[in-house]
Order: sequence, then C-alpha cells, then structure tokens
Amino acid sequence: MDHLAGMAPLAPRYEGFILDLWGVIHDGVRPYPGAVKVMERLRARDRRVVLLSNAPRRAIAVARGMTAMGIPPELYDGVMTSGEAIYEGLFTRADPWFARLGRRAFWLGPPRDLPLLEGLDIDIALRPEDADFVLNIGADEAVSATEIAPHVPALEACRRAELPMLCANPDLVIVREGQRILCAGALAEVYAGMGGEVVQRGKPDAAIYPPTLALLGVPPERVLVVGDALRTDIAGAAAVGLESCWVLGGIHDLVGRTAEAEAEAAAAGLAPIATIPSFVW
Repeated sequence: MDHLAGMAPLAPRYEGFILDLWGVIHDGVRPYPGAVKVMERLRARDRRVVLLSNAPRRAIAVARGMTAMGIPPELYDGVMTSGEAIYEGLFTRADPWFARLGRRAFWLGPPRDLPLLEGLDIDIALRPEDADFVLNIGADEAVSATEIAPHVPALEACRRAELPMLCANPDLVIVREGQRILCAGALAEVYAGMGGEVVQRGKPDAAIYPPTLALLGVPPERVLVVGDALRTDIAGAAAVGLESCWVLGGIHDLVGRTAEAEAEAAAAGLAPIATIPSFVW
C-alpha cells in the first residue's frame, strides 16, 4: 500500500468516492480541518461523492446534521446510512428475516434517535418480555456512553425473553471530540456472546453497497472507498471488491506508524491501496 500525505494523488485515478463520516469528515460535532476543502476540490474536478455512514438515523437526518456543521449538500451526491437500511427493511419486510419480526420493539438506545421509527408500523414495548424483537440503536448516555457493564442487565433481560436483535449500527465505538463512545455494535457483540440472535445492517455488510453504488452512479472499478475503520470501512469495501484508502488518524490513531498500520491490515487480511493521516488534500 502507498502511504500518502493526502487525497491529491488519488483524485485523478477515480471517478467516484464513497466517504465515511465519523473519523474521516467530522468528529460528530465539527468537520476535521481540511475535510471540507477536499470535498470542494473533488467537486471542482467533477468527481461523484456519496457519504456512507453507520449512523442509526435516516439519510435525510444525517444530511441535515452535515448542513448544520457547515458541510452543504452541494458537496455530495447522496447519503446512505445503516439507519436508512434498517428503516427500509422494517418498512418493506421484503427480507425474510425482517418479515418474521413482529411489530413490538424493545428499544436500546438514546431517545433522540426515536425519529428513525417515524412512518413505521412499530410500537415500543417498555419491557423485553412484551416485545417481539430488540432494536439496538446504541448506548444510551443516560446509562453509560463509555462503559459496557451498565448495559448488560438490559441485554440479559432481552436474552431471557429470547428476542432477536436488529442492530442499527455495526460500529463498536466512535470518537466524539476525542472521547471514545460505545456504539450498537459493541452491545450486539455482547448479546451474540450470550447466544442471542443478531442481524446487523451497515458496513461491513455487503447489502449496504448496492444502494450506495446506485446513488453514486459510477462503475465499481472507478470507485474509491475512504474510511478510518479496518473492521467496517476497509473490510466492507473488500467484501464487494472496491478499492479503499485508510485514514490512519481516525479510530485506530496510527498517524506516523505506517509499519504498525501495515501489520494490522495484514493481520486482518486486508489490503487498502493507500493510507493517509487525515482527510486532507
């Protein structure tokens, strides 16, 4: 893999870019220095750009959040999220696994994400024993944003009720303003360890890429995926045959440690075509 200082050498080689959000473009509060400039320069070169996030929210909600951060919709061609995939699955029930879920969900996650259910025929069950499945959005900060142990009693109750779990964000953690925050994937990992049934939507699940590529409208061989997480961004790209660029300054915090980065990628069986320290030009 090439170890580059920024995106400039890669821009001429691809027509379309699938960009991660957390850890690449922003930290959940504000854009990283230089990130908006990269998006502007890609657009100036008529490159197609789609944002792909494991956010457990509808795509329109993520787009509004980006605008509020100062990242206007003119800088990208579309947004796809794990939350959008969850919504589509629960709305259409076309997938056999979704089709067998009931209509009563036990909610695991912060109340601010409840708008995900707007327009769905889903009722919130207040107790696991009254639910048909558990909808895992992520760690509720009112319980704990950083520690898994306070969430275990709820997971145990769901397991006793033999609820299948639908996980709306496969990420284990995100970094928000320098703090590592638990995500739904961490809760799902514990639940699976208890013997619970878990289905996730979002990176690295291959099912998230066809709708993303449809938004992009570029042949796969001319697409570059840019992300900061080996387990989701880089592995997801590899699973569907897309080339990828690994941002070392995100969740892995490997800036300046390229030998260690190469070893981690090799241990995971992954081969991004390049690394960059951060999403800069």
